Amino acid sequence: MSEKLKVGILGGTGMVGQRFISLLEDHPWFEVTAIAASGRSAGMTYEDAVKDRWKIEKPMPRAVKNIKVMNVNDVEKVASCVDFVFSAVDMSKDEIRAIEEAYAKTETPVVSNNSAHRWTEDVPMVIPEINPEHFDIIEAQKKRLGTKRGFIAVKPNCSIQSYVPALEAWKEFEPYECVITTYQAISGAGKDFRSWPEMVENVIPFISGEEEKSEQEPLKIWGKADIKAGKIIKAAEPVITCQCIRVPVLNGHTAAAFVKFRKKPTKAQLIEKLENYEGFPQIEKLPMAPRQFIKYFEEDDRPQVKADVDRDKGMGISIGRLREDNVYDFKFIGLSHNTIRGAAGGAVLCAETLKAKGYINKK
Repeated sequence: MSEKLKVGILGGTGMVGQRFISLLEDHPWFEVTAIAASGRSAGMTYEDAVKDRWKIEKPMPRAVKNIKVMNVNDVEKVASCVDFVFSAVDMSKDEIRAIEEAYAKTETPVVSNNSAHRWTEDVPMVIPEINPEHFDIIEAQKKRLGTKRGFIAVKPNCSIQSYVPALEAWKEFEPYECVITTYQAISGAGKDFRSWPEMVENVIPFISGEEEKSEQEPLKIWGKADIKAGKIIKAAEPVITCQCIRVPVLNGHTAAAFVKFRKKPTKAQLIEKLENYEGFPQIEKLPMAPRQFIKYFEEDDRPQVKADVDRDKGMGISIGRLREDNVYDFKFIGLSHNTIRGAAGGAVLCAETLKAKGYINKK
């Protein structure tokens, strides 16, 4: 019998669910044993349920093709088959909050890609290289839920992954004000060019809810986990103002960022901090962790989506064009893979971190 943890994918037929299934193929710690989706797919094999809607570059893993899709609302039945679940369900926020709590209350940890619980006070929202200590709030959450091992943890929005790591690497220089514009790939909307032909040769200067997420979620990540009070108190700075634009790119979110610092660094100091930054996943050599979390490119025309988005299997953050600015102190370009680092891959790394810290184990 496999010693791997048994994993369920909630919302496994959608694009992010598919990405989870692709990334977990041959994972050394986790094995997909249950896939749940809407009642329309329940009872079908995964291959039949997805048919020609498979959107990942790699072929569908053979091991999941004949798994019978379960109804995501059969909470007890799905939970009985797994040690924990990844959540990528496509529902209203109220429905997501309810169903994720229902799974947690079956003593099944939930690692969510969804935004519904990101502002629940005792739910940690984590980039594992930056704020893994926020997982400590889980003990307070368990008391609220009345559970012993069930809880919810989330990863943050994909839009912030291309600039927050750099700001974290520079925190000793006290960045306090940032202007960000993100240029976001269409896969962030669960689309490809076949299903969204209007995006071909087009730019849409609006993505619902993204600007608020891009400005506010970093503050929770940089906040303080108050275990006694049972909540995470968001930071006051750096203040971020952001515009989010949809561009005709399949995978990869690019950010153009301007930053002011209280303690004035040199360009060389900033690059050194990027290149040498590492967090818990690198120290512990977690399976999904990029060897180098942040890479700085000296070339004037890098990072580029086509050349760099898949660095370290899509988990690396790429930074370039760092230069002094005549209004702000410095400006730079960042790039991250939105459906790997920014979605399923980031959630898998969260689960690995939770396992390494003892929060996820066999039932």
